[in-house]
Amino acid sequence: MAELVELLGISPGRVHRLIEERRLVATRVDGALRVPAAFLRDGEPLPELRGTVLVLGDAGFDDDEIVRWLTSPEGSLGDVPPIEALLAGRKAEVRRVAQALGF
Repeated sequence: MAELVELLGISPGRVHRLIEERRLVATRVDGALRVPAAFLRDGEPLPELRGTVLVLGDAGFDDDEIVRWLTSPEGSLGDVPPIEALLAGRKAEVRRVAQALGF
């Protein structure tokens, strides 16, 4: 978390608030909260991430599952990790696939 605080240039409380607001999603690795670097752009949370995280949460995913899904190849997206598809401007397609996971 300290690395993220330094990278974003904000307080630890603000980082936790970004996670609570679902602007970022983190997973625990060896007891420490970690946010994948791909979830940030130019020192800010990726704007497209929040809506996708909310859709996945509504589908019943916990934070670890959300991070895993976003960073793992997804067959319905051409075996591209959803985070890469988001970065490529395919937000609507990623969210459609995420919504289908809840059914």
